[in-house]
Amino acid sequence: MASHPDSVNPGQFIGTTQVYDLGKSSVNAEDFTVRLRQNFNNIVMSLNIKDSGLYSQEEFVNGQLFYPDYSRSDSANGTPPLFRQCFRKVIDFGTLPNATFRDIPHGITWLPTIGDTTFIVTRIYGAATDQVARKMIPLPYSSPTPNLNISVEVDATNVRIITGVDMTAYTRSHIVIEWVKF
Repeated sequence: MASHPDSVNPGQFIGTTQVYDLGKSSVNAEDFTVRLRQNFNNIVMSLNIKDSGLYSQEEFVNGQLFYPDYSRSDSANGTPPLFRQCFRKVIDFGTLPNATFRDIPHGITWLPTIGDTTFIVTRIYGAATDQVARKMIPLPYSSPTPNLNISVEVDATNVRIITGVDMTAYTRSHIVIEWVKF
C-alpha cells in the first residue's frame, strides 16, 4: 500500500531535469548515488499513485488513494493508518430496459449479502450509447422530465438499472464500480 503522496512529492509532479556535478571526488559520487536513488523512488511513488486509465472487467487496483481511516486503528499500539487503495471493475450491461428494471450480475464475490461490510463504494458511474441514432447518455441519467430519469443501483450480487420509458435503443452500456476494501 502506498504512503501519503505528499511525503515524497506535492502531488505527482516530478522535475524534468536533474543536474549532477560529479567532479572527481568520491563525496560527489556518493551524493550522486543518493540523489539518483531518490529520483527513482520519486518516479516509482508517482507511478504507484497515478489514476490508471485501465477499465477492466476484472477487479483492478486503479491507483487512486482514499483517505486514511483513523477510526479503525489503535494509535497507541500500532502504526498510523495509510491511504487505502481503490479498486475498479467495469460491468458490460448491454441494452437498457424498457420502462422497467434489469439486473446484471457484477461478479464481485467479496460483497457480503448480510452483516457488516468490508468495503465502501466510492463511485458508480457509466454511459449508454444508441448506436443507430448516434446518441450517448451518462448513467445514471437525470432529466427534468421525471419518467426519462435512469437510476443505477448496486447490491451484493447485481447492478440494477431502472428506466421509466423504453430505453432499449441504447444497446451498449457500461457501469463502472469503484471501491475501497478494509
